[in-house]
Amino acid sequence: MIVLAAFTAMGGLVALLAGAYGLQRTRRVKVAGNVVEALVKPPQPGSDRPLLQFATGDGQVVEVVSPVPAGKRLPLPVGGVVRVAYDTEDPRETVLLGGERPGVDRSFMIAGAVLVLTGMVLAVSLG
Repeated sequence: MIVLAAFTAMGGLVALLAGAYGLQRTRRVKVAGNVVEALVKPPQPGSDRPLLQFATGDGQVVEVVSPVPAGKRLPLPVGGVVRVAYDTEDPRETVLLGGERPGVDRSFMIAGAVLVLTGMVLAVSLG
């Protein structure tokens, strides 16, 4: 049974770290990144996420898969333009402005913390 407690705590830790990383990444790109307008292009075959094409400050044209699926919280009309923030060191790291999802990241953190505590309680009660 102690193995179950350990797996519960480890799974919770992974969820907690994933949520914290998502929040930190979004905040970092929004604060330190450059904001540009990106052209919305059709999704690649088999994908529900459109492509976003934009030019960086140094003139490099970058095409990335949208971090938000079409129809989720923001309309992404093909041929339309949306605002994105991109990491100047790695322009493939983008945040669709208005499409951030801090609630999902916070939910991962809360669920992860609950699982870590549950695993710790199981370990103490079984040990």
